[in-house]
Amino acid sequence: MRIGLLGTGPWAQFAHAPALSGHDELDFAGVWGRRPEAAKELAERHGVRAYDDVDELFADVDAVAVALPPDVQADLAARAARAGCHLLLDKPLAPTVEQGRAVVEAAGEAGVASVVFFTTRFQPEPAAWIAEQAAVPGWFTGRAQWLGAVFTSESPFATPWRREKGALWDVGPHALSVLLPVLGDVRRVTAAAYGPGDTAHVVLDHAGGASSTLTLSLTAPPAASGAALELLGEAGTAVLPESSDGAVPALMRAADALLAAARTGRPHACDAAFGLRVTEILTAAEDLLNGGGALALEYGRVPTPGRS
Repeated sequence: MRIGLLGTGPWAQFAHAPALSGHDELDFAGVWGRRPEAAKELAERHGVRAYDDVDELFADVDAVAVALPPDVQADLAARAARAGCHLLLDKPLAPTVEQGRAVVEAAGEAGVASVVFFTTRFQPEPAAWIAEQAAVPGWFTGRAQWLGAVFTSESPFATPWRREKGALWDVGPHALSVLLPVLGDVRRVTAAAYGPGDTAHVVLDHAGGASSTLTLSLTAPPAASGAALELLGEAGTAVLPESSDGAVPALMRAADALLAAARTGRPHACDAAFGLRVTEILTAAEDLLNGGGALALEYGRVPTPGRS
């Protein structure tokens, strides 16, 4: 599968380009970026072509990987799908429900496969744990804590979109990607409040009858940063294991998932429709944080238990 890369920022440099160039079943064809000089530099580093015209890139490849801010990603992903390109996308899928739905509709109409890269879902130990816990009945509640120090340390990921959207939209998708396949779809966001900095506390009511709480931050002290998720229920307590893998191997597995979906026509559990559901939940939480009332959510596609 010939694949192109959209984006030239830190995530494209540290994760996407190495994963695409190192994958045995991908032909890394080229790079397009909003800054042509950065695209040229990244392309030269990996021995591929730098494209000035994104539509020319779409015409030359079978798929695109996207490492761009969510609003830019959503519009270009829909455009790439209409050009017949399979989609390897980043989280969050889009900053609005309307933009996310446009991606899903474009992919469906074009018949292209899509995978959204929720890192935890493509790491072996967490993925196996998620599948195992999804088969366990009687979960009562879950609690997720994703604390980053992006804005309290020298991080290359302190990008404008993260400053605008905060932890809810940056690390919230990671927490939801684990909770939804285990506890079921979210039928109601019952509470949300800000803490220090961009910290957000969110309470969810799940279709399976369980509740969950999320504590999300990009402004945690470096010594307090880290991710943890715990489930409590009839079987006792289960804690999400850490992964021995970094972003590049996980992204290569996401590419494997895209290849499989493209070959079989069977959607992956983390496809654009799942990404849209995450966007719907984040939007409801954001509305609460901005002073709205508790919101019930219409059901989208409930995540399939055990699929990771």
